[in-house]
Parts: sequence; C-alpha cells; structure tokens
Amino acid sequence: MSSHSSNHLNKLTLGGLIVTLGIIYGDIGTSPLYVMKAIVGKQAINPDVVLGAISCIFWTLTLQTTFKYVILTLRADNKGEGGIFSLYTLVKKLKKKWLIVPAIIGGSALLADGIITPPISVSSAIEGLKTYNHDLNTIPIVIAILFILFFIQRFGTKFVGKFFGPMMLLWFGMLGVLGAIHLFGNISVLKALNPYYAIHLLKVHHEGFYVLGYVFLCTTGAEALYSDLGHCGIKNIRISWIFVKTMLVINYFGQGAYLIANSGKTLTELSGNASNPGNPFYLVMPDWFLPFGIAIATSAAVIASQALISGSFTLISEAMRLNLWPKVKVKYPTELKGQLYIPSINWLLFIGCVFIVVHFEESGNMEAAYGLAIVLCMIMTTILLGFFMVLKRYNPFFIVLVLATYLSIEISFFIANIDKFPHGGYVSVFIAGLLAFVMVVWFTAKKIRKEYTEFVKIDNFKKVISDLSNDLSIPKYATHLVYLTNAGMSDEIESKIVYSIIQKRPKRADIYWFVHVNVTDEPYEMEYRVREIEKDDIIRVDFYLGFRVAPRINLLFKKVVQDLVKNGEVDITSRYESLQRNNVIGDFKFVLIEKFISYDNDFPWYERIILDIYFLLKKISLSEEQAFGLDSSSVKVEQYPILIHPPAEINLHRIKDRSHHH
Repeated sequence: MSSHSSNHLNKLTLGGLIVTLGIIYGDIGTSPLYVMKAIVGKQAINPDVVLGAISCIFWTLTLQTTFKYVILTLRADNKGEGGIFSLYTLVKKLKKKWLIVPAIIGGSALLADGIITPPISVSSAIEGLKTYNHDLNTIPIVIAILFILFFIQRFGTKFVGKFFGPMMLLWFGMLGVLGAIHLFGNISVLKALNPYYAIHLLKVHHEGFYVLGYVFLCTTGAEALYSDLGHCGIKNIRISWIFVKTMLVINYFGQGAYLIANSGKTLTELSGNASNPGNPFYLVMPDWFLPFGIAIATSAAVIASQALISGSFTLISEAMRLNLWPKVKVKYPTELKGQLYIPSINWLLFIGCVFIVVHFEESGNMEAAYGLAIVLCMIMTTILLGFFMVLKRYNPFFIVLVLATYLSIEISFFIANIDKFPHGGYVSVFIAGLLAFVMVVWFTAKKIRKEYTEFVKIDNFKKVISDLSNDLSIPKYATHLVYLTNAGMSDEIESKIVYSIIQKRPKRADIYWFVHVNVTDEPYEMEYRVREIEKDDIIRVDFYLGFRVAPRINLLFKKVVQDLVKNGEVDITSRYESLQRNNVIGDFKFVLIEKFISYDNDFPWYERIILDIYFLLKKISLSEEQAFGLDSSSVKVEQYPILIHPPAEINLHRIKDRSHHH
C-alpha cells in the first residue's frame, strides 16, 4: 500500500471500528429481518426444521462470510481497494483473456443486487407496522424512505457515516440482547452448532434441498463487505466482524429458541393476522419494545442500503477505468478518501428500487429475486480468487481444496436459487443481463476501435509540423495547440492527428502539445512525464493518474505548463511581436477527435451492430471534453470516420466523351 493510505486505514481505532460497522455491515447485519421468516414459511413450526435452520445459518456464515470473505478474499486487495473489479485488475496480470467474463458477470450481478437490497431491507422493516394496523399499505412509506436515502447521497457518506456507525452499534446490541433473552430460556438450541442438523434440514424441510435458497439470504452482504474494503481497511473489518458475527448468531439462536417454544403453530397464528404472517424477528420482542424495534430496524435497513449504494459507485468508477462502462460524471463530495458520488447511477438505482417495490409489493415476494444475483457474483469471485491464489503461488493442494469447497457450496446455493426463478428471480437476472450487455458492448467497441486506429511515428512528421509552425503565410490557429492522444508509445501518434494538423485545415501554432493519459492501478497516483520531440515546437506530456483521481486535464495541464515555465524549459509567451514585448501568455486550444462510423467501410456485421449501440450509448454519456474536465477551456471537436483508409478496389471506369458514339 502507498504510504498515505496505509497509515489512516490500517490503524485500529475504536472510531474506525464503529465507522466500519456503519459502512460495511449494514447488509449482512439486517439479514435477521427476513431469513427465519423465509425458512419457516407458512408451515407449522417443526423443532427439527428450526434446529436445522439455525445450524445451516451458523455454518453458512462461518464458511462463506468468515472463511471465504473475511479471511481469504480480503487479502486480495488492489492497493487497499476491494471488490470484484479490483480482483480482476490483479489477476489480469496472468494474461488470460477470458477472465473478463467472470468480472463482467460478477460486476453486473452486484449492481443488480444494489437495486434489490434496499427495497427488501426497508420493506421488511416497515412491515413491522402491520402488527398495529393489519391493512396498512406500506408501499408509499417504503418509496418515501428510499427517496430520502438516494437524495442524501450527493452530500457524501462522511455526513452519513457519523450517524451510521453508532446506529449500527445500537442495532447489533439490540440483536444480541433480544437473542440472548430467548436463548437463556432454552440453552439446548446450542446443539444446533453440530453440522449434523444442517444436513438433516435438507431431509425434514418441506422444500427439501431448495430451502438453501432461503438459508443463503443470511450471507448476501459478504460481497458488499469486500467491495467496501477501500473505505475501512482490513484490520477494522476483521476485528469488528467478530462482534458482528457473535451478535448475529445469538439473535438467530434466540429466534430459534422462541420458535421451538411455539412449535406446532404457524407464523400466521402467532401474528393473529391472517393476511400477514408474523416475522420471528418482531415476534421475539416484548410488546412495549415493538415501536422502538421497528424504528431501529428501519434505520438499520436504510444503512444496509447505503453499503450497497456506495459499493455501486465504487464499482462503476472502476468499470469506467477498465473500459466496461460509458464515461459518466463522477463527483467527489467529501475530502474523504474513496468517497465518490455518481448522479446518473444514483438515480438509475432509485428508479430500479421503485420498480422492485411496486412490482413485488411486499418483502416476502422479493426474497426470490434477491439471492440469485448475489450467488452468481459469489461464484465469479470464487473463480477469480482461484486465479489470484495461483498468481500469489499458494500451495496447489490448498487452492484445489478451496475451489472445490466453495464451488460446491455456491453451486448448491445457485441451483436452490434457480428454483425461485419464475417467482421473481427473473427480475434480477434481467437487470443483471441488461447491465452485462452494456459492459460487453462498451468493452468490445473499445477493442474494435483500437484495432482500427492507425498510429504513425511522430519522427516522420516532425519536420513538416515544425515548418508549418514557422510558415508565416498561414494564419495562426492558436498559440498552443493541445491534442489528446491514445497512443501508448511515446514516439507514436494517431494518423488522424497528423491529418488534422497538416491537411484538414493547416493549423499553425507556436507549440504543439500531445497529451496522453494513463490510468494506473495505484488508486491515488498523480505523476507526469514530459518529452520534447522538436525543440520549442512539439512537446509530449504523459499523465499517470490513479483510478480514483478525477482526470481534470485542464487544471493538471496548466500546472505542467507552469512547472515547465518555472524551470525555463519552455517559453509560452506569445510569438506575436507586439504581445511578446509585453509578456502576454498565448492562448491554449484543445482539439478532441471524435470518431464516427462512415459507411464507406466494410465492417463485419456484428462489429457494425456493436459500434452502432456504442455510439448510441456515447450520445447519452459524458462528452470527452467533460470527461477530461476541459469544459471551461476552448475546445474544438473534430469528427473523423473510424477508418480513413478507403475500401480496397473501386471499379469505376472513365469513358471517352459520349458524343462520338452516335
């Protein structure tokens, strides 16, 4: 890790632990709201099923969350940043092209989950109000709460973090106390720690093997925990997980003890309300405590949604860096490291959430849509994690063991979740599919464009450009002409740029600048390199910017020029004599080259379709000038066809003047 991130991230402080509770554990922390209710279902309570359920939950949390995520996966950080795209960035070094596939599937599944988690957590919490008013319509309340949640995103999570940590501390404390009260009433439920009961559950539950689809809901937040790694640091996460897991387990066992005490009854009988089966989570509360319980649960649900929303922002910003997502506006609302806000994604998620609430109406129906996306994401993480362990030269026997264990657990969960496909799983698959489609198109189009871009050696054109610069018969276009180039090699440049300078309309300038931006894997790097290609006429600047740095080229470029002037390396006063005498700085003009598809090219049909969709997406995304922070300076955008070289043979024959034929 680079020095400045490690000191503030790896210190273990009480404050740090509490902030971690607020940012990371919301999603896992709120699972007791719906898991037991989903497992028991509408059947009469059977002690064997209850013991099996809490056993299954305990082992799922232990194997999936503790071992796979907290112990193993958190090691796979990219300079302190977590999440599936960071993991992909690390294993990219293995040069296996197909690894982009699990990265895309996992990333889009995680985003789809960001659309389903807020509605299910908030709905489950608010439905506690039905204990007072059986016919209450909770939909408007849920939507209002979600709106407020998405509205406050623009202020950054620092503002929210202060309130979130202590709130989650209260929530986990409440889980522990409520669980303990019932647990001490019936200590014998602790025998569910024996994995025998977990396996036995598959025999006794009325849905058999498919009950795993519900059990899985207890670990859904593990993926969000990994994506938010950059906000909290590994030590804080590991230490606070001990507390979180203890409280969760006590609460689940307490719910179990309560249910066994009421065996033979159904949840509907326990709630005394035919239309709304009781939720064991609320049933364990004493009556006087219910209003407080509902209020605390709702706050916790909002916080759970927060973890996923900030995770989605991180995810999209990394997707843009990997060329998997159109450039969109990113804001940095607080000075806090790793905090970002992406307005377009924020409102996209909000619309998605409202759709889910209106479509499914209550949390019980959403459970089906919930697990599928996450289980997909987890399988993809496992695959990438396997390659990460190969990269880090782990013991091959250990790698095989880990992969075999987790693929079998996760594929079982996957099969169990597929069963829920017709009941709502199709929604999350559809959303994830749509997102994956955008990623695939963007990624492929960028690749196609790269293949068709022609690069030429600058050296072949140095002389012409230098002559042009000094040819006074051509009116001056700008004092400083800046081109953004994609050429990775510093001695190359796109042929289109040369074409733009020399042929389109000869552009005379005192100094030609070629600027190239490299996005690096170091999150906060900010460096640049300057190469003088032709003394006083042509200069190339390479920026190396971390993937968390806003590429404000306008400001950065001016800074570079100031540095060069300070060192006397370049003279930027205008070369017009009258202005030079008075030391007037010349003007800067940026030229951006936009490509379009021209129809005199024979692309294969699938490339043409992909490029058409790509240009459509490009229209709605940020323009290059905004993406590079140039909106305030003078920018000229030039349009060029993707290919300049024309199709091979054109059979056009000239014939002699026709009048002779008569």
